[in-house]
Amino acid sequence: MKKRTLMMGVFSVLLSLIFLGGCGTNQNNPPNEPPNNSEQPAQEDMLANCLAYQENTKYVYEGQGNEYASFTTYVDYFKGDKVQLRTNNGGTETVRVLGLNAGQMIQLLAQGETYYREDLTQSSKLNSNGEVLLKEPLTKGTSWTLADNRKRTITNVDMDLSTPAGAYKVIEVTTEGKDNTIMDYYAPGVGLVKTVYKGSDGYEVTSTLSKLEKNTPLVQQVKIYYPNIDDGKIHTTNIPLSFKTNDITKQIFEDEFKKQAANHGKLIGENVKIKSLYLNQDGRVYVDFTKNFVTEMNAGAGYEGMILQSIVNTLGNYYGASEIYLTMEGEPYASGHIEMKKGEFFKVNMDNVVEG
Repeated sequence: MKKRTLMMGVFSVLLSLIFLGGCGTNQNNPPNEPPNNSEQPAQEDMLANCLAYQENTKYVYEGQGNEYASFTTYVDYFKGDKVQLRTNNGGTETVRVLGLNAGQMIQLLAQGETYYREDLTQSSKLNSNGEVLLKEPLTKGTSWTLADNRKRTITNVDMDLSTPAGAYKVIEVTTEGKDNTIMDYYAPGVGLVKTVYKGSDGYEVTSTLSKLEKNTPLVQQVKIYYPNIDDGKIHTTNIPLSFKTNDITKQIFEDEFKKQAANHGKLIGENVKIKSLYLNQDGRVYVDFTKNFVTEMNAGAGYEGMILQSIVNTLGNYYGASEIYLTMEGEPYASGHIEMKKGEFFKVNMDNVVEG
């Protein structure tokens, strides 16, 4: 247990540094013309290039020295000067939001155990005073001190680095702590290509980009609950849902809810829309449908209850929540059979569920 805790701790330290893009030159794509030093990009453009992760691409890193050093990264969202990244090390998923402000690249949000997909680039949790990952001028010797008194320095630029994914010109950033040193290497329009953790006791962990799988969406196995009118039970089916960069989660669920599952009914009618869907800070899921949710349902009281419970169970399971606030165009759910009061939540309930 002590070893596992140590490894997870090291992985967490590594993750705190891996999510910024690079500022060198990619040797895999050399320029056709020699550089014109009189037309060098402005510092703010160079910094933005450091945040230029590739959309719809699976970043695969191979690791050594730690069971958590191997991981994958996806870009969930690009929104203006912010990027939301998702990293999976096989045991947990971590979501981070990075942004640009006043010549600095800042980690605005770091949230562990985040298995649901939601746009957090506008979240109230964003901290504009978060950890500074990179700052101008992007030249060797630029240095700053972090809140925990670690010193972070740009220690090399335009450095040659070879990885299984290719050869790059990179920028090297070194972070010095009391008991460890971390070196990160970034390439332009790619992001992290390598990170090295060195403990004062000689313990070393490396993570290196091994491949970029382009045109590869994030695929999540989602358990969908469906009512079965024949046996009066709710049945489950595991469905792979695909998300491209900037896909809207509520739209993906809306499309899935309209599909006719084998031996089971649809969850919503063809013309029904999900107006909003999110996990609130109170730990509950809020979902708002258009008013034709009821009219297109055309179900008796018993089957209506099964449909609602199926939706509630699906969303609760996906977001890890036990209560769902289900409304129609902002008003509490009301159908004639079931009347909810303002502020009244549906609860996840597995009593009538048949798995598989």
